[in-house]
Amino acid sequence: MRYVALGDSYTIGTSVERSQRFPDQLVATLSDGTGPLELVANLGVNGYTSADLIRDEMPALDGLRPGFVTLLIGVNDAVQGVAPATYARNVVTILDRLLELLPADRIVTVAIPDYTVTPAGADYGDPRRQHDAIVAANETMSRLAAERGIAYVDTFDLSLRAATDRRLVADDGLHPSGAQYALWVERIAPVVAALIGR
Repeated sequence: MRYVALGDSYTIGTSVERSQRFPDQLVATLSDGTGPLELVANLGVNGYTSADLIRDEMPALDGLRPGFVTLLIGVNDAVQGVAPATYARNVVTILDRLLELLPADRIVTVAIPDYTVTPAGADYGDPRRQHDAIVAANETMSRLAAERGIAYVDTFDLSLRAATDRRLVADDGLHPSGAQYALWVERIAPVVAALIGR
């Protein structure tokens, strides 16, 4: 099954090796040598907002012919102060476009982690305000996905562990480490396996 990952730095895995990115770990976790997913493209771009994803990542899907997609987007909307209503409209656009290409059980959305607990988190806005914006964005994604019968995997609490366990933070002091992504995949993989019949 052709798998395309959509998102931002958390999808492309800024500051970790390719094999440690969550999409790559997901494929490896589900693999038995001839795994059900083939990662044909990771379209994540560091710093991308939901609007950037619509503009640059969505048009690539027709040519890639995905059979499965993960979506994780929104942290940069929070960082850049994008209005919640604008983010919600963009999520609707993304999800509805995905549903034109794929059935709902071939799409999985993933929670935005809370970067504010990392050593460099305070460099990207007031931690309390940004935490609240991330929580609100996750609630929006969860709600809009549920309305469309699309799975949402909540990994937010796992990111909070980075406040006391720095092994969960990449060397840049901001992004998740491969170890944190592994915790995410422990939650994502069973959901994906159930959806695709593994």
